[in-house]
Amino acid sequence: MASPSGTSSGSSLLLPTSGSEEDLQAVMMDQKKRKRMMSNRESARRSRMRKQKHLDDLTAQANQLRKENSQILSSLALTTQQCFAVEADNSVLRTQTMELTHRLQSLNEILLFLHGSNTTVGNGFLIGPWSSMCTIQPIMASAADNLLQH
Repeated sequence: MASPSGTSSGSSLLLPTSGSEEDLQAVMMDQKKRKRMMSNRESARRSRMRKQKHLDDLTAQANQLRKENSQILSSLALTTQQCFAVEADNSVLRTQTMELTHRLQSLNEILLFLHGSNTTVGNGFLIGPWSSMCTIQPIMASAADNLLQH
């Protein structure tokens, strides 16, 4: 059997040859170990880079969400302000409606009083202090709105 040194194997030459093989195996093991260490270092470096990228992405996402939250809060504040303004307008309109309803009732009462103190001649026409002919009809809310607008 031939040894790596090129000599034939014999019992006296076997020990130095096997020592060289052990040295060669040790060198190869060291190379494999160094290669594995380098591979592990590179893998660790890539892992750190992925971790850093993930952290950067999460930071960017958190900043974006803070910005959106701020915009939503501003929008909510504006909407709340507008809601209060509309509620105030509604309150004013309800008060005006009540006042106008009361005035309309008063006008209808006046008309009923005038109608009761005058004599009618068919179809609701009055003859009394007014010499012209006119009809007595209750004032409706829509008619009162038209009167107030002019």
